[in-house]
Parts: sequence; C-alpha cells; structure tokens
Amino acid sequence: MVVGLCTVELFMAGSQSLKDKRQVLHSLKDRLRGKFNLSIAEVDGQDLWQRAVLSMACVANDGGHVNQVLDQALNTIRGMPAVEVVRTQLELL
Repeated sequence: MVVGLCTVELFMAGSQSLKDKRQVLHSLKDRLRGKFNLSIAEVDGQDLWQRAVLSMACVANDGGHVNQVLDQALNTIRGMPAVEVVRTQLELL
C-alpha cells in the first residue's frame, strides 16, 4: 500500500474576504474530490483572506499511480485562474 500526501500553498489575489476565499476553496475541493477521488482539507491559513494551505491524500497499491494522480490534481489547481500556487510538497509513504 502506498499513501501519497501533497501539500499545496495557495494565494488568491481576488479574494476580499473569508467568504470569497471559502467559495473558491469549496469549488476547488469539490472538483478535485469528484475528478480524482482524493481526500482533501484546508490545513493552515484558515483565518487569512488570500492564503490557504491544502493537503491532498491518495492511497493505492502502486506508487506510480499515486504520483500520477497527485500530479494531475496539481495541474488542475494550476489551471484555475482564481488561485496561484506558491509552493508544493509531495511525499510518498
């Protein structure tokens, strides 16, 4: 069994309130869960308007598959105009 953990720090320049930020993150998390079957949560920056840290987890029996799924999820995040990826960290356990 291989567990992949990807942590992504995001910047949302267009967010003017926590409500704006939550709307963007809710949409992003729903899209990632539906498309890639990931577990995803905001793990830091909950009280900041324009920054968020998301962690995504994927479990499979093949490390290559886990890496591929998390890379595709990162590409989906990078393709969203409302967010800018500041930093990423990928671990396979």
